[in-house]
Parts: sequence; structure tokens; C-alpha cells
Amino acid sequence: MKKLSARRRHPLAAVVVLLLALAATGGLYAAFAPADKAQADETAQSLAIQEGKKLYTVGCASCHGTGGQGTSDGPSLVGVGSAAVDFQVGTGRMPAQQPGAQVPKKKVIYSQSEIDQLAAYIASLGAGPIAPTEKQYSPEGADIAKGGDLFRTNCAECHNFTGEGGALTDGKYAPNLEDVEPKHVYEAMQTGPQNMPSFPDTTMPEQQKRDIIAYLQTVNSAEAESPGGLKLGGLGPVVEGLFGWVFGLGSLIAVAVWVAAHTAKAKKS
Repeated sequence: MKKLSARRRHPLAAVVVLLLALAATGGLYAAFAPADKAQADETAQSLAIQEGKKLYTVGCASCHGTGGQGTSDGPSLVGVGSAAVDFQVGTGRMPAQQPGAQVPKKKVIYSQSEIDQLAAYIASLGAGPIAPTEKQYSPEGADIAKGGDLFRTNCAECHNFTGEGGALTDGKYAPNLEDVEPKHVYEAMQTGPQNMPSFPDTTMPEQQKRDIIAYLQTVNSAEAESPGGLKLGGLGPVVEGLFGWVFGLGSLIAVAVWVAAHTAKAKKS
């Protein structure tokens, strides 16, 4: 009996019991915490969709239909994804002031949280391109030279070699890309807004999009340098030659006329 009593009072027994209790608690947390987090995320997403639907009803339904199905005044939004919403609303193009061949960029009227809510609602209507993360569109460490090759091959035909923009047909145009946010450049390539073709990751991988963004920031931003001076829209030698002929030759002719006129006056006197 003394031996049995001694075993029951062993000091390690309390430690073992405590460890077992902690393990049980940890097991319960591991079992239930992920489910709680998933449920919280789902609730937050549901709330975002509800708020986005309210914003959509007020600002978008008159053109795009009460359920995003589209009308004669606006296309269907089913399947456009959150990236298209973030681009169109985040650049002020939507809501549009009036229908036309081209919807111009203008002042943004929604906050980013409201844009996210609208994007959540539109994304709930059908799967589509997802708004990118900062890691996806960050130009840090990108290949600028390769981005230039990609841009000249895929984009320069409409946007000009340095992203200065250009005219298209029937009143349409490719916009100037100066100081456009990297996120919006990435989303434009994802979704192909208005007259632009889309470049999904299956056609143009994420790294190539980042290379193009890095190139645009190098040649067409407020910090971009122009070693040759006035870049004349970056349109190339044809424009530079025309500028030389019109202004350079014109200046020489004006000087020659001035010299000839003053020489004739000198001879008369």
C-alpha cells in the first residue's frame, strides 16, 4: 500500500496530465480553428457581395441589366470577373457618362473598398479573370529589354512604340499609357477592355506581363528620361524627319527671305 501511494504522488504525474490536457486543447483547436476561419471568410465574402449588389443596382443596372445580363446600352457582365471591374471602375471609365465609340478614362467616383465590393458581386455572377495581387504585377526584378520586345510585338501597333497611344477606326483610339498604374496595365492585358485583345496567362504568362509593365515604366512615366531631348510622341524617324522638314527647313527659308529683304534695302539706300 505504501508503494502504491508513492506512485500516485510521483511529481511527474502532474506534468504528464498537464501535457495531455495541452495536447487535447491543441487538437481541438486544430480541428475547429480552420473551419471557423473558413466560415468567417465566407461570411465576409457574402457581405461584400451583398454590398456590391446594392452599389451595382444604383450605379450599373440601368445599362447592364438588373442581373448583369446586359441590355442594348451595355454588355453582359456575366463571366467578366473581378479584374475587369477593378480596371473599368478603378480607372473611372465606369460608370460611363454616355455611350460612345470609346469610353474615356476619368475621375474615379468609388473608393477602393466599394470597387472590391462591386467586383465581388460581379465575380459571383460567373467565373472570370481574378484581380491580380501586388506580387503578380510588381515590376521589381523584371526584364525591361524583354518587355520592350514583347511590347513592340504585341502592343505597339495600336499604342505606339513607347505607349503614347494612337488613333483607330470609327472614333476609337488606343489610350496613352503614361503613368498608368501597374495593376491596371496587368488587368487590361488580362481582360482586353473595349478594342484591346485579351492576353490571358495561357497566351502571355505572368512574368511576360511584368516585363511589359517594367518597360512602360522605363520609357513612359514621369520619371522616364529622354536622352535625345523632345521625343515628339516617340513616333519614330518619320515624325522626326517631318519635324525637321517643316520647322527646320521653314526656319532656313524664313532666314533667307529676311537676309534677302535687308540686302535689297541696303542696295537701294
